[in-house]
Parts: sequence; C-alpha cells; structure tokens
Amino acid sequence: MDPEMLAQTAGTTVVALMATDAWQRTREGVVALWRRVRPVQADEIGTALEETREEILVARREGDTAGAEDLERDWRRRLRRLLAADPSVAQELEEVLAQARASLPEDRRPLVPTVQLHAHASGHARVYQAGRDQHIGER
Repeated sequence: MDPEMLAQTAGTTVVALMATDAWQRTREGVVALWRRVRPVQADEIGTALEETREEILVARREGDTAGAEDLERDWRRRLRRLLAADPSVAQELEEVLAQARASLPEDRRPLVPTVQLHAHASGHARVYQAGRDQHIGER
C-alpha cells in the first residue's frame, strides 16, 4: 500500500482500536514499531497513545466527532512521519493493525477506511483521478 494511504488508514484504525478490547495489543505493536525506528521516542509515543485513548473515549461518549477527527489527524501525521523515516515498517504496521482487528469478534471490528474511485468517460472526455494530490501538466 502507498505510504501516504497507509498512514491515512492506519491513523484512523489506531484511534478506532483505542475504544476496543484490542487496545492493549494495538498499543504494544505501535510502540514496538517506534522502538525499532525511533527508540528515543518510544516511551513518549506510549504515553501519547494512552492520552489519546482517554480523549477518544470521552469524545465518543460525548458525541464529539470533530474531536475524534482531530485525534485521527494527529495519528495519521505521526504515522506518516514514522513511515517516512523507515518505509520498511509499512508491512509490519499493516500486520499489527490486522492482528489487532482480527482479535475482535467480527461485529466489533472497526472498519478500515478505503478509497474507491470510479469513472466513466465517453467521446473525447478525460478522467483524472487521484487518492491524494494530483498535478496535470497538459497544455
């Protein structure tokens, strides 16, 4: 998966798993990745995960969707930087999240965000699609 797309889905999934019984497994896996790539930050990340968990539980209880989205954005940003520092952790990150999700009963698993693009062009039409930034250099 594209690192940017992985950071997007992983950030959302990590925050979603915080409110489940798979939380401890998720936390351990994410901290282990940090410990391997940026060992100096591992303890700080563990603390940040715990703080975010408390915040997401309150946000969900109070119906604060904007607050929940802010927390997801924060973790997408952190995970994007981790993947940029060491792209080889991408597969491990996917495995950590997949295992955490799989440990939950199917009806309790948070959805993994996906991007689907569909287009239909006819005649001389052109279709440009992107899951993120797009730059077109036609004249």
